[in-house]
Amino acid sequence: MKIIGLTGGIASGKSTVSGILREFGVPVIDADAVYESLSRKGGRVWKAVNQAFGEEYFRPDGEMDRRKLGALVFSNEKARAKLNNLTHPIVKDEMLLILDRNVKEQQPDVVVMDVPLLFESGWNEWMDEVWVVYVPEEVQVERLLKRNGLTREEAVLRIKSQMSIEDKVRLAHRVIDNTLSVDCTKEQVQRILKELKVSEEKG
Repeated sequence: MKIIGLTGGIASGKSTVSGILREFGVPVIDADAVYESLSRKGGRVWKAVNQAFGEEYFRPDGEMDRRKLGALVFSNEKARAKLNNLTHPIVKDEMLLILDRNVKEQQPDVVVMDVPLLFESGWNEWMDEVWVVYVPEEVQVERLLKRNGLTREEAVLRIKSQMSIEDKVRLAHRVIDNTLSVDCTKEQVQRILKELKVSEEKG
């Protein structure tokens, strides 16, 4: 079994590739989904953020104010490092538990770990392969403007908070170009799975 790290830049289309992989029967463990789950009131990430950043980053109903916290960490490098140092180990622990369960229950040929900050957090070191989903930076900006309703300045700040997409491409074992159609992306994913000899009944 191979453990694949899937990453890319913000708004590069990792979710699209993850969806395609699931269509082919490949288990995908999504770091953002795990973070989201653990960030709900009373969760392990929620508790860590509450202790470290205080009540001002929480709404009256007790849930985390993700937009307010995001505005802080994308404009303040120290705050971003503090948040990442707190939350990355918690998310990693949970993802490893899910991985262990998937291996026992499904015995898959490959498992994909979808992690936005894969290189930045050093998680690439324990992956068998790293796949990077690529689009040019200007496409990232345009997608963020449409998807998140951000200003151009906010979109650029978020992109610049990560390692550049070009650097990620240089470190990747495989690159999936998501600039064109979904069908084109799907063909690339299918070709990679064939190269890895992922069995048909499992993907």
